[in-house]
Amino acid sequence: MKLTTMTQVTIDGVMQGNGAASDDRRNGFERGGWARGKGDDETRTFITQAYQRAEAFLFGRRTYELFAGSWGAIDQMRAHPIGVALNEAPKYVASTTLTAPRWQDTTVLRGDLAAAISELKAKPGGELQVHGSGILIRWLLENDLVDEMTLITVPVVVGQGARLFPDAGPDLALDLVESRVDSKGVSIQVYQPAGRPQYATA
Repeated sequence: MKLTTMTQVTIDGVMQGNGAASDDRRNGFERGGWARGKGDDETRTFITQAYQRAEAFLFGRRTYELFAGSWGAIDQMRAHPIGVALNEAPKYVASTTLTAPRWQDTTVLRGDLAAAISELKAKPGGELQVHGSGILIRWLLENDLVDEMTLITVPVVVGQGARLFPDAGPDLALDLVESRVDSKGVSIQVYQPAGRPQYATA
């Protein structure tokens, strides 16, 4: 399977609290809900079709619990095409603390995470998708396990919150595979990691 990530970010790279204002209040974050209602029908269709392509889903614990309590539990959300895709596919959670997952068809990955994910990637099929799960995505990138990443950039600067890419971290070159901007200014870029960047020398 190809490991793909899809992340909504602001212009200043924040991914925290994109959905409801109350979703993620860690570290005093008060500007949640910045992606709610943004994007046009074409972007919503793009996101829905991405979920429907997934062979399986991989989550960090926090995102898993958020999704389990919404897409996995609320009837109206379960009936949505994204909810259907999430509920029908196998789900994997990278967690050392989750002991009793409440969402059906969930497997908790413990121990050697790199080996477990490499094993999943070796299975035949389509995409092993990661949504949200910022800490997990950063770890996957550091361990060269991401095959493709989609960034959905909402035209807003929120000025606080956890960013997808930390202030100090590993560097990464990216090849652009696809790019589009919708009628509301939301941009979608699909990238493939391409090793380390080349830097100019004096």
